[in-house]
Amino acid sequence: MPIVDLPFGESVIAASVPAANLLGVYALAEDEEAPDEEQLLHAALEQPLGTPRLRDLARAGQRVAIVTSDLTRPCPSERLLPLVLAELSAAGVPDGDITLIAALGLHRPMSPAELQRMAGAEAFGRVHVVNHDPDDVVRLGVTSRGTPVELFRLLVGADLRVCLGNLEFHYFAGYSGGAKAILPGCASRATINANHAMMVRPEAAAGRLAGNPVREDLEEGAARLGVDFILNVVVGAEHRLVAAVAGDVTAAHRAGCELVAKRGKLEVPAPADIVLVSAGGYPKDINLYQAQKALDNAVHAVREGGVIILLAECREGFGNATFERWLCQAQSPDQLLEWIQAEFVLGGHKAAAVGAVLKRAAVYLVSSLPAEVVARAGLQPFADLDTALEAALSRTGTGATIAIIPQGGSVLPAPAA
Repeated sequence: MPIVDLPFGESVIAASVPAANLLGVYALAEDEEAPDEEQLLHAALEQPLGTPRLRDLARAGQRVAIVTSDLTRPCPSERLLPLVLAELSAAGVPDGDITLIAALGLHRPMSPAELQRMAGAEAFGRVHVVNHDPDDVVRLGVTSRGTPVELFRLLVGADLRVCLGNLEFHYFAGYSGGAKAILPGCASRATINANHAMMVRPEAAAGRLAGNPVREDLEEGAARLGVDFILNVVVGAEHRLVAAVAGDVTAAHRAGCELVAKRGKLEVPAPADIVLVSAGGYPKDINLYQAQKALDNAVHAVREGGVIILLAECREGFGNATFERWLCQAQSPDQLLEWIQAEFVLGGHKAAAVGAVLKRAAVYLVSSLPAEVVARAGLQPFADLDTALEAALSRTGTGATIAIIPQGGSVLPAPAA
């Protein structure tokens, strides 16, 4: 009986699946030898795509803004920042002229302790570190799709803008990273709502860039301000870096997306009766709002009427009050979709995405959330994986096929052609 370790919070859960039932384990394609992280980062910074090196772009006297992800994202900011600060120092930029901005989007502000954890002790002690404030913005115009471009005042006032981020599939922006650090990362509520409202269009899909209205709109909006340099990384198992790209906000991002697709677009021979998927452990399963991404990827591997078993610790609960309210108040998945089509509401959009999954398959959730709360949200709660798997086999039949996805937020299954 094959045993597969599935990330859950900061630990793992061992999944035992009968060999006769196992369709396959769909894991990220990892290098046989772990690359040296510092060498990866140095190589990316020394040979940026589409721009000079950061040390050649920056100059003394500039106010520099570095934008990075908050703790709901697996971007290892504390490992990237020392090298970025070294580049700026080499250009003659003093630490006092550098501000590090946590790109919150509309997530909650981080505490001082969380900001220090995000930045790392070295960077936190050297530069000014702030949360993005969606209420303190400057309007820079409107995109061709009608999105108001309202961005964080401190960011707009900078002379040089550098964006850090991790690269992975995103369920409606195509991929994370690139200009997404600016919009929605450092935008107003109105800007984020207008951009994300396009997620309901069929072209807004994981792994898609060309013709994706959300991605094209956010990049157009960010270009109103401009991004001078990015450093984006691909995070593999155990949070280690497996790739890094740097340089122009578009050219470097596209090169990084190609790496993500090469590693994470995996062919599934046939839709499985049961998909056993982990959100990827902390911080990807810090709450259900973040873990939803794994659910959205896993649905591509399950047959209609099948079961998805989602492992997500959710130590911070649902993660968004609107998301929780919509899930708990809706009478059916169809009602969630009706609500989002009638009016786009941030938070509700993720509930609607869950509703779309529920129209195809049942969702069994193994988490730390109270069972009665999970049940109110339209999902079936389980305290442990073995019980959930037993229930899924009872529902689908003892001969059911089972697909396992250990890193659900980073793998995009595709049915065989």
